[in-house]
Amino acid sequence: MTTRQTTRKIMSETVQDYVNELGRKARQAAGALAGATTEQKNTALRATAKALRETMPALLDANRKDVESVAGKGKNAAFIDRLVLDAGRIEAMASALEQIADLPDPVGRKLARFERPNGLVVERISVPIGVIAMVYESRPNVGADAGALCLKSGNAIILRGGSESLNSTRQIVACLAAGLKAAGLPEDAVQLVDTTDRDAVKFLLHCADYVDLVIPRGGKGLVSLVQREARVPTLLHLDGNVHTYIHSAADLAKATAVVVNAKLRRTGVCGATESLVVDRAIAGQYLPGLLDALGACEVRGEAESIAIDARIKPASDEDWDTEYLDAILSVKLVDDAAEAMTFIEAHSSHHTDAIITEDSETAAAFLRTIDSAVVMHNASTQFSDGGEFGMGAEIGIATGKMHARGPVGLEQLTIYKYLVLGDGQTRP
Repeated sequence: MTTRQTTRKIMSETVQDYVNELGRKARQAAGALAGATTEQKNTALRATAKALRETMPALLDANRKDVESVAGKGKNAAFIDRLVLDAGRIEAMASALEQIADLPDPVGRKLARFERPNGLVVERISVPIGVIAMVYESRPNVGADAGALCLKSGNAIILRGGSESLNSTRQIVACLAAGLKAAGLPEDAVQLVDTTDRDAVKFLLHCADYVDLVIPRGGKGLVSLVQREARVPTLLHLDGNVHTYIHSAADLAKATAVVVNAKLRRTGVCGATESLVVDRAIAGQYLPGLLDALGACEVRGEAESIAIDARIKPASDEDWDTEYLDAILSVKLVDDAAEAMTFIEAHSSHHTDAIITEDSETAAAFLRTIDSAVVMHNASTQFSDGGEFGMGAEIGIATGKMHARGPVGLEQLTIYKYLVLGDGQTRP
């Protein structure tokens, strides 16, 4: 083994020890947090919101350093938008924490109760999952949302944000620690992997002795890494290749307004529409006006679409499967709803898909058939969000089919256990 290889091995072992220590502290904190009262948890959340507001100048300064650190590195506008914090976004974070505090405590709910013929009473109650590791990219507000949701649901959390947002995340975690301290709860209930060493992610994914669940939130590269390396159960948040289908019975003015919002409100969020599917019967009438409304948004389509409006650029086969996270939209023309649903099922990432139509039967068939976590009728796909669903915030949108699906809020961050209450029964 060369000197360089030996040094690398020692450094790697040091990072592994560091991650394991975070896990050990988190496990200990989770035990205390599981027994916390609703009042304690709500006090911590409101104190964190107060700290975010009071330290806003420091957080804005930290965020400025993060944004400056990626200048000149070729990051697109959507990436920068996800990274940037301003006074409005910080206030939104603080308000989300207060909304979570106002929500019912998800821990200790009696989910079922039944009595057996032998007199045993069986109850199923909700309990925290335990220790959650959150691995995410660029968006510093994810740390605040995830920390708050885990706190209220009684889970300890280890945050590993993108290196680009490290300064901002440090400040946010400090506010969460202040909130926990104010409530008399262990500050280790929310911890940060405070290193940019890439091995830290791998060791976190291997930390099965301490971590109960890993939630990745980011691009395909991050999700692929988690799928490949994780030795801990995962709750996957895959990319958002989101579709909006314009049916021949759509109100075209309504459709235009919805699509402009679904695509351009914020291009860098996972609920942004990336692919438009349009019935041929209305394409000639609809597309030119839509392109006018989309302005500088680049639209890509096949020759048939280009013949309708020359502003449309040629699409490649890759476009149908691309999450742009940018002001780019692909458009596909189809004969009818059946062809539209076949196309969407073939190319959707099963995050969110929508139909715009005034035909209730076609809408019902679409809602029933499309197998995505969120399916919408006559609404912008950017409503695919835990806050908009009344959850206060979300830790991600699960696109799998185990334990949780769609926006993951408080209720989805609990599991259950059975209580069996007897009076001396023995089994024959």
